[in-house]
Amino acid sequence: MDPLKPRPLAASPPDGKHPRDRWITVYGRKPVLEALRDPSLSIDKLLVARSAKGDVIHDILRAAKKRRITVRRADEREITRISKNARQDQGVVADVEAPAMDALEDWLPRAPTVAHLLALDGVTTPGNVGLCIRSAAAAGLEGIVLPRSGNSGLGPLVLKASAGTAFKAPILRCADLPPALDALKAAGFSVIVLAGGGDGMLFDLPLPARAVFVLGAESTGVSDATLRRADRRVRIPMAEGIESLNVACAATLVAFEVVRGRAER
Repeated sequence: MDPLKPRPLAASPPDGKHPRDRWITVYGRKPVLEALRDPSLSIDKLLVARSAKGDVIHDILRAAKKRRITVRRADEREITRISKNARQDQGVVADVEAPAMDALEDWLPRAPTVAHLLALDGVTTPGNVGLCIRSAAAAGLEGIVLPRSGNSGLGPLVLKASAGTAFKAPILRCADLPPALDALKAAGFSVIVLAGGGDGMLFDLPLPARAVFVLGAESTGVSDATLRRADRRVRIPMAEGIESLNVACAATLVAFEVVRGRAER
């Protein structure tokens, strides 16, 4: 791959594949510098605005030279076209390889016999997405299904909240969640939705060999399209007067309930 040739940023095609299913775009001076200083991360492309100056820019250029990464000076408009965040990119953007990230449809044919996934539906707060990724990775779940539609993108706030695990976590990308759930069901996964009105408790659920646990934002819950695809709806017991947990807290409970269930299988 030519590091000077920008990857196309086309809209997701109908089959769900996307040219960026193996890369995370990092923007902002400090996030890019941190990525450059992590020798375990592979940087494919690094662009710096021609007008960008200052001590941190100097550090970025020095770190790139040390790692023999080509820096391309570009117009600010090109930086923004890639970052899609003119207010926060600060004239710096990089493509960082995420070796465990994949398209869901490419992962499914080689999914292990026992596999448990977390899926996010309409979680738009970057910090929550990052914390969900961190919990799922810490619990050893086989994947985090993160649709491009309806959820926060993998930006610097997600990366920060994930404590860097987003670069190495098994994130499975897809265009939209409902078709992805159909594909998972066809592959033998049970779709288990966390919902306040669930007909059973999460902690009483026998753990299927293959399951995807779906969480929505605490304010809106999962979509109707997701609910229609649920094999089970379960809830987390709440004390009187408490309606729901933060989605990141719920994700942690789900992830480690899977760990407990596996230990008892």
